[in-house]
Amino acid sequence: MAGRLRKLPDGNKLVVDCTGEGVMFVEATADVRLEDLGQPLVPPYPCVEEFLGDAGNTRDVIGKPLLFLQVTQLKCGGFVIGLHMCHCIADGFGTLQFIKSIADFACGELIPTTLPVWKRDIFTARIPPSVSHVYPAYKPFLLGLDCRGDDVMLSTPPETMEMQYIFFGPKEIDILRSHIPGHLSKSTTTFELITAVMWQCRTLALGYESNQRVRVMFALNARGRSINGESVAVPHGYYGNAHFSPVVEVTVDELSTKPLAHILELMRKVKMDTTKDCVKSMVDLMALWREWSPFCMDRTYEVSDTKWVGGNTLQFGKAELVAAGTPHAGDFTSKLISYHTKCKNQDGEDSMVVSILLPKLAMEKFTKEMAIWLKK
Repeated sequence: MAGRLRKLPDGNKLVVDCTGEGVMFVEATADVRLEDLGQPLVPPYPCVEEFLGDAGNTRDVIGKPLLFLQVTQLKCGGFVIGLHMCHCIADGFGTLQFIKSIADFACGELIPTTLPVWKRDIFTARIPPSVSHVYPAYKPFLLGLDCRGDDVMLSTPPETMEMQYIFFGPKEIDILRSHIPGHLSKSTTTFELITAVMWQCRTLALGYESNQRVRVMFALNARGRSINGESVAVPHGYYGNAHFSPVVEVTVDELSTKPLAHILELMRKVKMDTTKDCVKSMVDLMALWREWSPFCMDRTYEVSDTKWVGGNTLQFGKAELVAAGTPHAGDFTSKLISYHTKCKNQDGEDSMVVSILLPKLAMEKFTKEMAIWLKK
């Protein structure tokens, strides 16, 4: 974390130069109390840009600090931790492990609760790469086809788009569950349920042709996961990227006319069909991306489940965690992702807020489509 990234002479691989230059740390104060930020405190959190240090161009990672960390002391005694982490070094789980280590030291511990493990060799690409399994979205890229899409999401100027946060309390989630059979309702996660409904509403709102193919992509954490009975060997303390991204692909017609249960079954199937070879193929594919252009994200809805952020991970023993999440800051690509964030409603019940970015006219239609689903 205290070093800097540089490129090897061939220009295709990044390495960490352990220079000891350190991270960017900002200590700030704000003349506001926690209750001034909203009751209950739900996304979009106010003043979020002021709680983040300036990381500059977030796509430029060479020679820059790998962590930008700001701690803002509030008038009431509470505080906000805001950070930019270089995704080449750590994923979300790894970043929280690092922050928890800092908290351990701050609370007087001599050794962090979890010692860091490097071991990047467990995700080293094979030589030569062997992409024996590939999701449909990546096939044009592998075949060298021109994948420039006509997706309105990629052609609309970002500044003309609109961001909305959709709230799902226990009542709204129960209404969504009423749309699927009882046996499926009990086993379907809240993340799967909300993602399937929002994917359909988003697709209809964007007005794609009925024969066009659309995709939903979501991240699965590899830590502690068994894939078809085989354990993925991610060592305890590994803080690098350890997730893979299953993709479901269907036609617009199939997504909009089939029952919700059908879409949920497809999402389930792609999870179950993820094998160790899928993970190895994904690693090899990432290695190829260093030399080729990445695949186009046209007609792809990317979703990230970040409701685990916080929880027991960030209970420092000195203060109660009241809110956490991923702000929409940084480059445009990151803003296209829908983030699921855990929060409380007015009655103190566990709820969910999900972000979505759309062109303004599409947002109006999306809102109407969601209203239909949320009627009893």
